[in-house]
Amino acid sequence: MGKGRELGLQLREWIATGAVSLDNPQALANRLIDALGAEDTLRGPVRDLATQPLLQRVLQLQGGPQRSAVAALSSHLAGIYAPAVLAELLDLLEACSGVATSRPGSAAAGTGSPAAALPLGRLEALRPLGPGLALAAASAPVLFWAGGELDQWFFDPWGWGSGPVLVVALALIQALALGPLKDLRRRWPLSLEASGDPHRAWCWITAPWIHAANGEALLNLGILVIVLGGTPLPLSSLLLRYALVALATTAPAVLVARRARVLRQWDGASGPIAALIALACSLSLLHWKVHPFVVGEVDFPAWVLLVVYGALQLGWQLPRRDPQDTSTPLARLLSSPWCWGTLAGIAWALVTRAQELGRGLGWLG
Repeated sequence: MGKGRELGLQLREWIATGAVSLDNPQALANRLIDALGAEDTLRGPVRDLATQPLLQRVLQLQGGPQRSAVAALSSHLAGIYAPAVLAELLDLLEACSGVATSRPGSAAAGTGSPAAALPLGRLEALRPLGPGLALAAASAPVLFWAGGELDQWFFDPWGWGSGPVLVVALALIQALALGPLKDLRRRWPLSLEASGDPHRAWCWITAPWIHAANGEALLNLGILVIVLGGTPLPLSSLLLRYALVALATTAPAVLVARRARVLRQWDGASGPIAALIALACSLSLLHWKVHPFVVGEVDFPAWVLLVVYGALQLGWQLPRRDPQDTSTPLARLLSSPWCWGTLAGIAWALVTRAQELGRGLGWLG
């Protein structure tokens, strides 16, 4: 009998006798960790499983809804854990719920084809993220429409630029999160567990609009004033680009974190900011001239922002954020939207320069 099945049967007995309360996931996690004993490799995964909202649904529901919750939770776990750890967690889930779980790779093994035996890998890893990615992508056109209406009715008559409007909106949300709406800093960021939970897919939309750390919020707001203070973009286009770049830099970071088991959450504007700074720096090199960010009478060279912002982000991203995090520094770096924003900005600059050269040679008309 594996440790996972043993824990699952123990949990089932606790629930039957009322020895644990499902309303207190942290107490349940502590109880399971105590029962786990010296199995250090399972401590983090078991704690995460015990605090999963989907596990509470599995233990509270019956029949069809319970089977659906088991399937959703199994799929979520399969996108995070290595096969050995996953097998123990699925054993625990089966033993405590009495519902058989689907084992990854079993269907492929039955087909006998080498192609089917290959892990669908990257496509399969995207499946748990599907609802969140789809919802966040669908929200971008809504923001585009809302930005156009707000510009037409309010900000254009007032003479407000789109950059200051975005900065004020982010600052206002952060101020509300410090005062009357303190739950925003806990509920709006995208956690590792919420990234694959369809019931919390809305966190993919809210994460770029809130900062869990006040220091990073102040820095990002200051940088946004510099990089967007003189933008000619209308509010509709700016909101569309902000939402899509935030999604494009968060999605690969989440995939890396789920594979490497980086214990962290995602929030704030670091992805879009990094993309803008890297774009300006790369174009400066490709054009061999400085592309500064102009605020009033002051010019901020892009390379200065790259060095300062990059150094601060490295100091935040490389250290472990959880004592149980066993990931490598490289995995923690690649699980940050700042890293993917920097790569996206460089790629964007290369494409822009290629288009310019193509037009100059008459290839693009």
